[in-house]
Amino acid sequence: MSDQQHARPGRRRHLREPRRRGTVWSRGIATAVLQVLLAAALLFHELLPSASGLASLVATGLPWLAVPAVLLLLLGLLRRSATATLAFLLPAAAWAWIFWPRLSEEPVPRDDLTVVQHNVSDENRDISGTVRVLLDAGPDVVVLEEVTPPLVDQYTRAFGDALPHREVRGTVGVWSALPLRDAEKVDLRPDGAGPGWNRGMRVTVLPGEGAPGVTVYAVHLPSTRLAPAGLDVAARNQSIELLAEALAADDSDAVIVAGDLNATLDDPALAPVTALVTEPRHGFGLTFPAAFPMVPIDHVLARGAAVTELRTLDRTGSDHLPVAAAVDLPWS
Repeated sequence: MSDQQHARPGRRRHLREPRRRGTVWSRGIATAVLQVLLAAALLFHELLPSASGLASLVATGLPWLAVPAVLLLLLGLLRRSATATLAFLLPAAAWAWIFWPRLSEEPVPRDDLTVVQHNVSDENRDISGTVRVLLDAGPDVVVLEEVTPPLVDQYTRAFGDALPHREVRGTVGVWSALPLRDAEKVDLRPDGAGPGWNRGMRVTVLPGEGAPGVTVYAVHLPSTRLAPAGLDVAARNQSIELLAEALAADDSDAVIVAGDLNATLDDPALAPVTALVTEPRHGFGLTFPAAFPMVPIDHVLARGAAVTELRTLDRTGSDHLPVAAAVDLPWS
C-alpha cells in the first residue's frame, strides 16, 4: 500500500470535521449583541424615538420579540457558542419580567356592568351570527364600530328586546339593556378628515334607580399603515390627543372608554389616554386579525369604575375578535 493510500483516510477525516474558528466564548458575538438589543427593546421600548412610528411598531409586536430571541438561541446552539447561548437569558428575563405577571395573575371578575365591544367590520354580512356571539356574553351594554348607516337597523332588529336602547353617531354606536341619555358626537377628526368622519360618541348609561349615570365613550381611532418612511401613525396619534382632551374635560363620576383604538396598551403614543382610564393586564388579549390574532387593539378602559376582567369572545364575521369586560361600579 502506498503512502498516498495511507494518507487518504486522514485527509477525509479532515474534510469531514473542519476546524471551527475561535472558542466557544469568542464565537457568536454578533448573535449575542442582537440578543442584547432585543432585551433593550423589551425593557426600554417607551424610550424609542416616535419618528417613523418606530416606538409604536415595537410596542405593537412586543410579546412577539420572543420569537427572534428563540431563533437566535438556536443559531447560537448550532454554532456551539457559549456567549450567544448565555445572551439569550437577557431577552428571556426581560420578556418574563414584563409578561409573566399578566399571564400568572388570575382576574377576579365583578360585573355590576358587562360591556361588550366589537369592531363588526362594514364588510361583515353575518349580522345574526355576530349578534348571537355578542349576546351570549350577557351584555348590559354593547359598543360597535364600523356600523354604517345601512347596518344600523339590521343590528337593532337582531338585538331586539335584549338591547332595546340605541344611540348611534357616524359609524359608532351603543346598544343597551339600560336606558341611555345625553348622546353626543365626540370630535376625533385628525387633519385632513372631512365633516363626515364621525368615529366618536359619548352617551350616559343609567344603571339603576337612583344610581349615578355611567358615561360611555364609543371610539374608533384611525388605523396605522406601513409606509415607505415607516409606520404612519400621525392621524391615529392626533385622534388620541383629541380623545385625551375630551376625557380630561369630563367630570363624570364613572367613565368607560370602549372601542378599536388601533394601539396596544404598551404603545407610548396611547399614554395620554391610559393616564386617564385604565384596563387590567391579564393575558395577551389578542384581537386582530381574527383569523390569527397577533395584536391587542380592542379595549374597554375605565375611570371611577374598575374593569376587573377583559376576555375575548368567539370569532364572528369580522376581522376583529369581540371583547367582553366585567365592570365594577363603586356605588353598587
